[in-house]
Formats: sequence, C-alpha cells, structure tokens
Amino acid sequence: MSSRVLRKLQGDKEKELAEEISDTETDTPVSGGARRKQLNINRYDLLNQQSHSESEVKEDDNETEAAKSCEGEHHEIKRKKKKKKKKSGKHTNTQRSSEDNADVDEVEKSLREVNKILGENYASKASTVPNVKHEKVNFKKNTLSVQHKHLNPNNELKRIFGSKIVQCDHKRKNRGRGHVKQTTMVNCKENYPNAGKSGLSMSYLENKNNIHYFTYEHSQSYRQVQNKFLDAVESLNPDNIVAILNEHQYHVDALIQLSDVCELSEHLATAAELIERALYCLEYAYHPLFNVAQGNCRLDYRRQENRALYIVIFKHLMFIGGKACYRTSLEFCKLLLSLDPDGDPLGIVLSIDFYAIRAREYQWLIDFVEEWDGAKNLMWLPNFAYSLAVAHFYLGDSAKADLILQEALLKFPGVLLPLLDKCSVQTDNRVASHQFFVTADDAKRQPTALTQIILLYVNRSYHIWKDSDLLPWLEKNVHEALDRVEKNDAVLKEYEAKRLKSFHGNLPLSISRHILLANIKGISPMTDENSGTVTSFDPLPPSDSISLYTRPKRPTLAQHAGGNTLSIFFRSILPNFNPNLPDPVRDDDGARALPAGENNMELGDLRSSVASLVDAMRDLLSNIRPEVPNDADAEENDDSADDDDLT
Repeated sequence: MSSRVLRKLQGDKEKELAEEISDTETDTPVSGGARRKQLNINRYDLLNQQSHSESEVKEDDNETEAAKSCEGEHHEIKRKKKKKKKKSGKHTNTQRSSEDNADVDEVEKSLREVNKILGENYASKASTVPNVKHEKVNFKKNTLSVQHKHLNPNNELKRIFGSKIVQCDHKRKNRGRGHVKQTTMVNCKENYPNAGKSGLSMSYLENKNNIHYFTYEHSQSYRQVQNKFLDAVESLNPDNIVAILNEHQYHVDALIQLSDVCELSEHLATAAELIERALYCLEYAYHPLFNVAQGNCRLDYRRQENRALYIVIFKHLMFIGGKACYRTSLEFCKLLLSLDPDGDPLGIVLSIDFYAIRAREYQWLIDFVEEWDGAKNLMWLPNFAYSLAVAHFYLGDSAKADLILQEALLKFPGVLLPLLDKCSVQTDNRVASHQFFVTADDAKRQPTALTQIILLYVNRSYHIWKDSDLLPWLEKNVHEALDRVEKNDAVLKEYEAKRLKSFHGNLPLSISRHILLANIKGISPMTDENSGTVTSFDPLPPSDSISLYTRPKRPTLAQHAGGNTLSIFFRSILPNFNPNLPDPVRDDDGARALPAGENNMELGDLRSSVASLVDAMRDLLSNIRPEVPNDADAEENDDSADDDDLT
C-alpha cells in the first residue's frame, strides 16, 4: 500500500474520531455520517485481510497516533470507544472469518484436485500446522527423491572452496530475449539462444498407482532435422553434423555426437558445454507436472525420443564428477535411476555407490541398499558388496563392517588382487600364493561377464581404497576370510554356485551401455554375441525399441571382432572410414601386420580431422548469440523490462 493511501486513511480516521466525540457528547442516534464511518471501517478492514490479533494491534497503533493530535479531555472518551471498537471488531472479524473459511474451502478443494494429479498426500492447514515438527520426525523420504539445490554443481563448489572464490553470476539480465524459463539442472547462459523454438515437448501419458508416465515428442520440423542428422551420421562426415548445428543450435543428438568428438580430442570444457546445452534444452521442454523431486515420474527408454535425456544426464554427471562435485553427481544418479528404476537402462546402479561414498553420504547408501536390495539384488553386485562395508566402516560400525567385507571377499574373490594392484600395494606371500584369490583368469570360477563388472568397479573406485585407514582394515579382514576358506566354510560352495549362475552368459545391454558411455580404459563393453550398433547418441538400442526414424547402418562388433570397440567407434568419425572394409590384418599374436608408417599415418589423419572439427565447434559456440526480437516483440517485452529495472 502506498504512503498516499495511508495518509488518506489516517485523515479519515481522525475525522471519524471527531464524529465519534460529537456523537458521544450529544447522545444523538446513528445518522448517515455514522453509516459512512462504518463503511470506511469495513474498507480498511478489507485492505488489511489479517488475523484477529494483527488487526487489533494495528487498531491500537492508529488510535495511538490519533490520540497524539487530540486534547487530554478526549483520552477518556477514546478509551471507552476503543473498547467498543474492539468488541465490534471481533464481531466483524468473526463474520469475515466465516466468509474467509468459505474461500479457504474453495482453495483447499482446488489443492485437492492438483494434489490428486501430482500424487501428493493432502492435509489441510488445520491438521498440519500444529504437527509440523512431528511430521518432520516421522516422515521418511524416498531414497530416490531429488533435492533441486544439489543439482547445481556451483552450490557444491561454493561449499568446498567458498563463495568468494567461485564467482557465479546467476542473475544475468536477459533483456531483449523475452521470458527466460527457470531451470534447475543447468543455468541458462548469456549466449544461449531461445530454447522455446527447439521443437521438443513433453506430454503426459497416464497415472498408474501414483506413478506418472511422460514422453518426449518431436515436432514436424524437428523430425525433418532429425532425418537430416541421421543422413549426416550415415555419411560419416562430421562436417555435415556441424552444418546442422549451425542452423539448429538445440538439436540434442547432434550436440551429443559432437561432444564425444571434443572429448576424444581432450577438449573437455567444450564437450561439457555441449552436453549442458543439450540438457538445458531437454529441461526447458519439461511438462509442468514432470517433477523430478518426487521420484515418481517415468520415461520409457524404449521410445527413441526419451533416450536423449538418459544419455545427456549420464554424460553430464560424469563431467561434473570429474570436477569433484560428487554430491551433485549422486543427485543426478538418483534422478536417472528414478526415471526407470526397474529397467535401469544405463546401469546406473554400477556407479551410484561410488558417488555416494565420495560424497560421504554413507547413511543414504545404507538406506538405499535396505530399500532396493530385495528388488534388485544389490548385494550380488561387486560394487555394492564392497561399498556397503566401506559405508559401515566410516560410520564407526566396525563389527558389521568386518562381517560385510568378509562376505564380499568370499562372494567376489577376484576383486582383491586387481584392486591391490591399482592401489600399488604389494601383497604378502599368503595372499599372493593362495588359489582362492587367483581367479581372474579362471573362467570356470569367475565368468567373463563378472570379470568385466569387477574391472569396472576396480578402475572407478580404487582411489577410495587408497585411504590410509582402509588398507589396514582390508588386510585384517582378508586374512580372516582366508581362515574361513581354510576351514572350508559352508557358504563357499553356495557362493560359488550362485556366482556362476548369476553371471552366466553375456553382459546385459544396460551394463554394456554403461561401460560404453563411461569410457573406462581396459574394459570391453560387450562380446561378439552381444553385438549392436555403436553410436554415441543412441548406443545399443533395445530390441523392442519404439522408433520414429530409420536408423542408419553402422559398423557392429561382429564385423570388427578383432578390433577394439572404442577405437572402431572413434575411427568411424573420420570421413574416409568405410565400415564395409575389413580390419587391418593381424598376425597370430594380435599385432597389426602393416607397414611401419601406416599406424602413424592413420593416427595423423585422426588427429587432424578431430582438430579441425574442434576448431569449427569453437567458432560455432563463440558465434552463437541470443536471438534479437523484432520491434513488435520488443514492444511486448517493454513492461517486463521495466519491472526488472524496478526490482
């Protein structure tokens, strides 16, 4: 309320006080002036719209100010009138409260309808306000619930290094761009164009058992661009992909493809920026009811349009994890798993424990295992078997930590020696010579699929085991586990039988996608029998895929059984790569039987092509500017710009 209105109301109050004095002295009946006075009081009360206690306090303050302008003879009259006004005010508030309750009922009715759609538990204010503390104590969040504040890596960097060191301007003025949609996963940067015309949208499908299902949709124009992109991929010429991004800066699959090219040339900053731009576009297209914080929103990975969000989030959490923002990466792992917890198409359970340990979220990891072990059999994954023991150890529960670690060593003995080797720890003679732990090369005791999962865990998590407190604890429990082995513990045969049965056959597609996207050296993502197309924007699509587009023919591992999968993928980026030509001839030892200069020539072609492509991408990113609206748009945005100036 402005000061002018307050002065006017204050002046009316003084006039009313004078009328009240004259009416009290003459004892005349209520006149038309008194009715006007009553109307003024009602208007004042409606402007306040406050509770009984607040309105009474304001009446006391206003009457005190009016009393300062009156003579001493008026004090006694004012006190009498004050008591009358308090009584009438209570009566007026009582009447108004009944009307307000009717309004509140309408609001609560609307809230019930919204909460019914969102799947939230409804509780009225009357029942929730007195028991707020009690509810906070008893309420247990879903372990996959996401906190928006932890999705921003800048918040974690500020906690680590301080806000003075991490200077981030989150309040940039985007004048001339119209309304900028608020996002939580990626902050909109100054050079980002308007994402409202990207052609991506999300629609609401259905609600099953309080689980909400959504799907991305491509507009007709986006489908045309997607077909051009698939033709560019089939041409094996990355310049065609750059040309698409020059015209359509928010084509998600093209951003993913070129991000991998930049990562190959070790331009990680550019690669991360391309992924952030793709994630911003995908989040901009969210449906209003798509709330990742609840953990009950689903996206079907079988739909080709939905896979981009999975892949972009996976790559994004890998980049921010490389910046030591492990708490943020953990939050994105939870988000990614919540989109499809049953299928887990990218095998995020193979890395979520690592980020939980690095972020020191030990209790969360324990709660997660307790909640999901029955459904996903987590304790029969090497990473969870060992990480859960570490979590209990750091929480001070040494007895339980010892028991869980010994069980992990008996379930997965093939982890120990590769882990100690990565940690540069020399084993003693008893451990090094004992046949129980020498199982990595014995396919009869350790299946090939399990070996790949173990190598994935060791290469990712060996930094955790370099802690000076963990190594003595590990050594002690290794010897205790060997004592149980030498005593022929009854669980040994049971664990071996279950190990051979659980990991028999080829790697599932979800784990193969995980290994391929994680890009960890020394690990093959799949075998010849489990071959599939190798594309970074859609690696190993499911067999029951629901696709709108015809996929281009790409090289498979069956065609290149003798080569490394990642090298084949990276060589496929080169314009002169021909998938129909056989791999270079190899001798019996697997060495390439080629002239001496061919390796250098191929490597030089790869480096020159990647370097020229990265230069083109740098020019593209530096030259992109926000779209400048025309004069009509500028006139429509004048009011919003003025509001920004006032604030």
